[in-house]
Amino acid sequence: MTKRSPFRYFKTSPEIIRLAVMLYVRFPLSLRNVEDLLHERGIEVSHETVRFWWHRFGPLFASEIRKRRIERMKSSRWRWHLDEVFVKINGQTHYLWRAVDHEGEILESFVTKTRDKKAALKFLKKAMRKHGRPEEIVTDRLRSYGAALRVLGSEDRQQTGRWENNRAENSHLPFRRRERAMLRFRRMRSLQKFAAVHASVSNHFNQERSLSTRSHYKRNRTAALAEWRGLCAG
Repeated sequence: MTKRSPFRYFKTSPEIIRLAVMLYVRFPLSLRNVEDLLHERGIEVSHETVRFWWHRFGPLFASEIRKRRIERMKSSRWRWHLDEVFVKINGQTHYLWRAVDHEGEILESFVTKTRDKKAALKFLKKAMRKHGRPEEIVTDRLRSYGAALRVLGSEDRQQTGRWENNRAENSHLPFRRRERAMLRFRRMRSLQKFAAVHASVSNHFNQERSLSTRSHYKRNRTAALAEWRGLCAG
């Protein structure tokens, strides 16, 4: 049975929709910034249309990226880095938990209202259900991690250190820049949705520029962009 195209009821071409979603999710731009950039390219759409496209197609693109990368990500079980950051939603503090592998690949993003043992356990169960159980888990000194890992029988795999968890802490920086451009979030569900999509897009376009030559980086960048333009193409 032929799979129906998700673009079938849209008059705008899929190429323009993919471009708009990529600009909004990947770069720290507002909806109106994206509208202006598209206008410079002769594409007339409103910022509300860009908002609708991102809500409709962002999760679809992220899901396809994860499916294409899942086999390679299975080799990332041996070392995880876990960390959480404070995020304000309507003046209330929430916590964005993130699991990152040893290569900087964001494995899981999860939003909670607390950062106690219950929240840490829920986050770890979700990550391990998708990606398996890692051999090493690097965390900060938050006691919730140790309590949750004892329940899972993995307390002997935990490692803590002053600079050992920089990999996870650095993974928050692109999201923080994006958060400022969006003027924060207003709902917990919106934060969870955007964090998951942003993680997949960041993984897709992250080429470790500082660790490769210019020619190698250009090839990888071109390949990533070509793959993006083929998402949900059928």
